Amino acid sequence: MSQAASAQGSGSDDVLLQMKQAFQRGDKARLSALLPQARGHALEPWAAYWELKARLNEASPLEVQDFLARYAGTYQEDRLRNDWLLFLGKQRDWDGFMALHPAYRMGDDREVRCYAVLAGARQNGISKEQAREVRRDWLAQRDADDGCLSAAERLIAADLMSPDDAWKKARLAIEANRPRAARDAVNLVAPDDLQLFDQMNASPAKYLAGRAVVAAKPKKEMVVLALIKIAMSDPDMASVQLDSKWGPMLSAEERNWLWGVIGRQAAIKLSPMANSHFGNVTRPKDLSDDMLAWKTRSALRAGQWKDVQASIEAMSEEAQDDPTWVYWKARALSQRGGDERRAEARKMYEGIAGTRGFYELLALDELGQPAQVATRPAPLTAEEKNAARSNPSLQRALLAISIGLRPEGVREWNYATNLHDKGGMGDRELLAAADLACQREVWDRCINTSERTKGVIDVEQRFPMPFHDTVIRKSKDIGLDPAYVYGLIRQESRFIMDARSGVGASGLMQVMPATARWTARKIGMAGFTPEQIYDRDTNVTIGTSYLKLALDDFGGSMPLAAAAYNAGPGRPRAWRNGPVMEAAIWAENVPFNETRDYVKKVIANTTNYAAIISGRPQSIKSHLGTVGPRDESVPEPNKDLP
Repeated sequence: MSQAASAQGSGSDDVLLQMKQAFQRGDKARLSALLPQARGHALEPWAAYWELKARLNEASPLEVQDFLARYAGTYQEDRLRNDWLLFLGKQRDWDGFMALHPAYRMGDDREVRCYAVLAGARQNGISKEQAREVRRDWLAQRDADDGCLSAAERLIAADLMSPDDAWKKARLAIEANRPRAARDAVNLVAPDDLQLFDQMNASPAKYLAGRAVVAAKPKKEMVVLALIKIAMSDPDMASVQLDSKWGPMLSAEERNWLWGVIGRQAAIKLSPMANSHFGNVTRPKDLSDDMLAWKTRSALRAGQWKDVQASIEAMSEEAQDDPTWVYWKARALSQRGGDERRAEARKMYEGIAGTRGFYELLALDELGQPAQVATRPAPLTAEEKNAARSNPSLQRALLAISIGLRPEGVREWNYATNLHDKGGMGDRELLAAADLACQREVWDRCINTSERTKGVIDVEQRFPMPFHDTVIRKSKDIGLDPAYVYGLIRQESRFIMDARSGVGASGLMQVMPATARWTARKIGMAGFTPEQIYDRDTNVTIGTSYLKLALDDFGGSMPLAAAAYNAGPGRPRAWRNGPVMEAAIWAENVPFNETRDYVKKVIANTTNYAAIISGRPQSIKSHLGTVGPRDESVPEPNKDLP
């Protein structure tokens, strides 16, 4: 950061912090009063954004234009443009929208994209490709909005979208427990049945009990929605209802969707009935990608490789391209045997193999190529480093983070680096930006930015080892693999010392207060107080000790201990019950999305750190092993593990 920027930021940082608090409270008067004091500060664009955003609904177009001109090229300019486009769309000011939209750089707001289709339709109509984009955006949204709902209404009326899409939206919304979004979708195609929807939503079991026969499409779909709502909490009850009464009255597609919901919910519960439920599906293509993912996971648990392959092949092309399903389809082909299938599987492994993630590392193993430390790219030149240091967006981001405005700093940093995909930063510029963050010890931006490079890998940026002596010493003192500890810290906190989670976990190893107290007692740490958890050495001592206790409790299984660290030990104790299976299959079947992702990333991190620390090639499978029920003959060393 330049000396000028530092000087600008030093005198009135507190004003920025006060303005952020006033913005969060919606205190428009306080924001307006403080703004003059923020003039000239390096973070003035944030101050001005908060002040105008707080009163955007009453601002004049001229004020907005003045802001956009004054802060041209900044993240805040495009952020306010995004906000103003949403306002103009809601007002149906299509001329104003079309005048402003071409300069919109982010392009990632689904509602803005839907408004853009509506705004352009007046002159150019709506193409089939635009209709597909609206459908995709609308179905992907969890919450109700005006833009995509209005665009969907227009497209259905013009026969560019099917009424079935509205019912699909309603189904997805009920599955996501978003009844308002479901009701809005129903209103597009069956406005006369909204009272029935409200009855169904209030009590699906009572609604179904009061129905004897359904014939019309809306009435059948309402039954589908009721059964979905029941299945989300009780798949067995929904199964009985579908089998005994409603199945014969519904279409094949409606039955398939319901069996997909029931099968998915059973699979999330790790129920052996999941495969039976999925077996009732006569056409897998009728299922959503999420249902098919759980159908695949359930088949993996049962070792049904033919079903694994078929389920993946029924997914959308986009889903099939995910390394998760590339890997498991290749495994299915290999397991089923035959030279042609094995050759196809090898090509699939080769297409994803690398050190970037869990399945990329597993693909390397399948090819007999253990993970090695990638050759570092050519050193950055002075010019490349200077370009990063003089980038105003990166400067503002680092300053914001340094004074306690981390969310704002992260958003601005990401904006500057994410334009890489739109003709912005190339690999060398990303490496230089990551280097700048590393030098400032802003480790999360260092790692995340370096991970965006496509043609090169700088392992020192992607897998840094801050606090090296402390972590290595404390790990070895209690018999923990330092690579495992680093792999976990990288996922937990990205080495942010003051990291705080939404549930109260703190520090490098994101330790919960109750866990810290229990662990301190367990290891005989006398005089421990909760405030000590913010001390780096104490945090590492408590975190590594708890991880070791969890590892011992789970028989040395790194995946199970990682799951316990993230979700508490009780859940993985239940999740391990069932057949003995590869830990990779077990990890893919973890019911919680966050914990599933966490376990896979910790093990991938561990493999990469092991290669760096040892200087030897590493197999990810050596860190996985198998998972199965606990051996009852072996006593649990830490039954009271919290």
